[in-house]
Amino acid sequence: MNLNTPSKTILVAPLNWGLGHATRCIPIIKALQENNFIPIVASDGIALDLLKKEFPYLKFLELPSYQIEYAKNGKYFKWKLLKNCPKMIEAILEEKKLIKKWIKKYDIDGIISDNRLGVFSKKVPSVFITHQLNVLTGNTTWLSSILHQNIIRKYTECWIPDNEGEINLAGELSHLKNPDLNIKYIGPLSRMHYKKTEKKYDLMILLSGPEPQRGMLEEKLKKEILNYNGKVLFIKGIIEKEQKKEQLDNITFYNFMHSRQLEQALNESDIILCRSGYTSIMDLAKLNKKAFFIPTPGQYEQLYLAKKLKKEGLVPFASQDDFCIENLSEIDNYKGLSEIKSNINWTEIFNVFY
Repeated sequence: MNLNTPSKTILVAPLNWGLGHATRCIPIIKALQENNFIPIVASDGIALDLLKKEFPYLKFLELPSYQIEYAKNGKYFKWKLLKNCPKMIEAILEEKKLIKKWIKKYDIDGIISDNRLGVFSKKVPSVFITHQLNVLTGNTTWLSSILHQNIIRKYTECWIPDNEGEINLAGELSHLKNPDLNIKYIGPLSRMHYKKTEKKYDLMILLSGPEPQRGMLEEKLKKEILNYNGKVLFIKGIIEKEQKKEQLDNITFYNFMHSRQLEQALNESDIILCRSGYTSIMDLAKLNKKAFFIPTPGQYEQLYLAKKLKKEGLVPFASQDDFCIENLSEIDNYKGLSEIKSNINWTEIFNVFY
């Protein structure tokens, strides 16, 4: 960092689809600050609420919602998304207008878009973050992947939070056989840090993702953990104005946790039960955790990641319908996740903005 260089303003815009896109932007926002950049954060919904709690001193802007909802039945996941397409396209067009206006108004020198398709400008260096060069959608994977790659192609660079080599987390999601995109593998991103601590909880349940599936899993697991003997920490993944804590016998409930509190709780927990979202996988790998996954019904990406990690002997999984608390005993037969070492050189990565 050269202290004589004027600070550049970078717009960071994560997609509001669960909390994963927002949380993996936390280390990026911190790195921007450490390297003499001024981050402005733009998003909507719970993603925006979460980042406001993490960085109360930053400037925040609101983007239109993509209005992403999951179907109650996983079979209709793809069709629900298709039905929402007109609203999503409308939001993307509105994003483009806002970005054009904000670049002038706030003197923005660069853009980092985490899967927000309308957050882009030809006037400033624009970066797209994704771990999905291939977008799995069943028998339409070829089409969704081509469409996504065409969107990526217009950006100055595409940052992939994974390793380039054979030892990686996202497998075929983040690796193409013959890439013709301006790809930069920056290594797995996590806001978490490993700490050697005494174990306080036997099981931590960590929920996230859009409704109604988040709520449906919460209701199922509330019943299942009545048959669990150990101490349980249950994080519902609901971002509200105030943090709420509730104790029910051996179970401690929270609506949400801030990053530092969550990091401490994860380190203090023996095993983790959560979705197989990519950000969760990166966090658990950073903390060398043993886990059990319940992929979101109908979400091909989460199912692929769960199958990949099970095949590698790292983490077991079960479908949401089939899961019962006794399944957790399978964890003993798996190695658990461990950190994939990668030296993130932020100075080099941020060169795109000069």
